[in-house]
Amino acid sequence: MELARILCRPEGKTVEFKRDLSNPGGIIKTLVAFANSSGGCLVVGVEDGTRRVAGVADPLAAEQRLANLVSTLIEPKLAPAIKILPWRKKSLICVEVFPSPSRPHYFARLGPSRGVYLRIGSTNRQATETQIAELRRFGQSEAFDEQPMPGVSPEALDFRAASELFSEFRKLSRAALQTLKLTTKHQNRETPTIGGYLLFCPNRFDRFPDSWIQAGRFAGRDRARPIDSAEIRTLLPLAPAAAVAFVQKHMMKEAVIGAVHRTDRWTVPPVALREAINNAIVHADYSERGAPLRIAIFDDRIEIENPGLLPPGLTIDDIQLGVSKLRNRVIGRVFHELGMIEQWGTGVQRMNAACRDAGLPNPILEEIGHRFRVTFLIEQSRPPSMTHREQKIAALLRNGKGMSTSEIAARIRLSSRATRTCLLDMVQKGLLVEVGSSPQDPKRRYYLSQSAG
Repeated sequence: MELARILCRPEGKTVEFKRDLSNPGGIIKTLVAFANSSGGCLVVGVEDGTRRVAGVADPLAAEQRLANLVSTLIEPKLAPAIKILPWRKKSLICVEVFPSPSRPHYFARLGPSRGVYLRIGSTNRQATETQIAELRRFGQSEAFDEQPMPGVSPEALDFRAASELFSEFRKLSRAALQTLKLTTKHQNRETPTIGGYLLFCPNRFDRFPDSWIQAGRFAGRDRARPIDSAEIRTLLPLAPAAAVAFVQKHMMKEAVIGAVHRTDRWTVPPVALREAINNAIVHADYSERGAPLRIAIFDDRIEIENPGLLPPGLTIDDIQLGVSKLRNRVIGRVFHELGMIEQWGTGVQRMNAACRDAGLPNPILEEIGHRFRVTFLIEQSRPPSMTHREQKIAALLRNGKGMSTSEIAARIRLSSRATRTCLLDMVQKGLLVEVGSSPQDPKRRYYLSQSAG
């Protein structure tokens, strides 16, 4: 562990500072929360508010006491790495906890039902019954949506609707339902899995009342003045299209005028919205009760959130790097086969790239309460990104006089066809304005737009 790097970070999901060992209960809760979540590092000898390094007076005695606390107060047994580290003329104690395969761990004094904690931001939160159950499933490599639904007939699934959705990709037979784990054998009887039921049961709300999307448009920047709303209760594979349509109804778009036709450019790229909505559906914790998936549109942002924190062992930094853990394997598999999500773990990177190309900041990813939220900020923070070739073209056009395709091609030493393709991409991004009577107009010229200037 690199102490200097840790000390530069604020307290958060994987870092906590303690002045001393005067509150052993708080320390144990933190270590339990780290073990049940994504791991973390507890540093003793640092004031948690100011991050002033005070040091530990007797590090050997403190190390021994910490080891005894961990050994006696955490169940199942936890084996963190405890080290005494020098910092200038002082000593600190670092306790590094790794994501544990023995989840859920709990504070022994409080017992297995009240002593389980999760790390949410920089706080330790007591886990709910459904969260404790999920920790057990992840410890056993089980997915919630792969579990059977005893007593429910496979006829509860809308096989016709499922077949129509899969028709472009494969012929869906009854046997394929088991291959996709939409159904499974339970006590020698075929029954839907939870994932199959969520995906293709029209009456899924009797068992999963929050498996729908609540969409709303609000005037201003808070929820005080709702001006439109929708309840999206269609089959889950059809829900993203309905949700994107609702957002686009209320989202501003700009007409980019070309030589022959115009192209609409949306405030937030539809590909980024669709990715966020797909991810919310695939990764939602449908065992949670209390609130559906939500889409909220404000004047300055769009929020998309789903019930459930990140799966145990996963951080926001991880998913930014492309690391992925599926909470719902059945739903994820079906969305993948239907072409709605691509390679695992690339969704956040695609959202970031689409927003950067549109001149928007990367979406904000947050764990809030017991929910996960993606926020798209609407105001452009910088011009759309440009490739090296596009930068060369922009530099040629900065004098404001405009140039034709052939003139640009000669200056950048590229064929007219390849140059034309590049110019069309720049028009699509809003970097250039095309002026001409038709695609064949020899006097058609390109000018730098204000957003690229």
